Amino acid sequence: MSSGLSDRAAAALAGDDVVELVDVGCDLADVDRHAEALVCFERAVALGDALSWFNVGNTLRDLDRAEEAVDAYEHAVAAGEPAAWLNLGIVLEFLGDHAGAERAYTGAWEGAGQAVGCLNLAHLLDEQDRRPEAEAWLAQAVARGSGRDPSDAEVAALLARWRWERTRDPALEEDLRTGSAVDGDTRAAFAELLLSTGRRTQARAELELGAKLGHTACWLPLGNLLCGDDLDDRSGAVRDEVDEVAAEEAYRAGIAAGDLHCHHNLAMLLLEQGRDAEAEEHLRTGAAGGDALAREVLRDLRDE
Repeated sequence: MSSGLSDRAAAALAGDDVVELVDVGCDLADVDRHAEALVCFERAVALGDALSWFNVGNTLRDLDRAEEAVDAYEHAVAAGEPAAWLNLGIVLEFLGDHAGAERAYTGAWEGAGQAVGCLNLAHLLDEQDRRPEAEAWLAQAVARGSGRDPSDAEVAALLARWRWERTRDPALEEDLRTGSAVDGDTRAAFAELLLSTGRRTQARAELELGAKLGHTACWLPLGNLLCGDDLDDRSGAVRDEVDEVAAEEAYRAGIAAGDLHCHHNLAMLLLEQGRDAEAEEHLRTGAAGGDALAREVLRDLRDE
């Protein structure tokens, strides 16, 4: 098959069939022969197929030639390929050009109607402490969403979660419930709403379901709930609602899934149980990863 593909590539490069050049280039890219694919796509461009600049950009990106990919995507956009806006934004953001990425993501949303462009734009603005602007873009996308774009649901989920974080408005329940199906952070926010309205059993069920579905964001609040952090009184009637063994398991599962903050919360549980050496190890790991709470508790322990 490899020799057959090579023969096809040689024949395509010897001719002037743009369609065949693009087809062969895509087949080469599919088997990670990106350098050969690039030659085919560049030949197609040279023969007048300006839209193949998009393929050139994708291949240069796959070859870790990001700066050259930017130029190719710019050519593709100029040639009328709207899909190039999104990839242009991703590469520019990778290169640290936030202004350029913002322009490109705006083009992906407003020019190409790609909801993922609006989603990426919102995240980019939020990272620059511009959440009000980010929310406004998301609200626009939700209002215009057709439901046919797979990213529409993610846009709505993020907007619901941010609104909950800002307002703690119980009226967001249905939006959070819907969003929890596509986003783990939104599921955790939905569980927080359930807890705040006295539905602890439902909150636990949501977090356990999210954990089973692989939503990393659910492990930490699940551990906290199992520790009884939401309960005002751990004695008497509520003691059976505290399961520190299960909480420890949840925190450890969160750590395995990559949630750095679980180190701090597990350490606090271990300290309560007198397992100081284990706790300090987790605090050190969390602090080394940049967790400010873990660093603060570790410093206090050392001072003592």
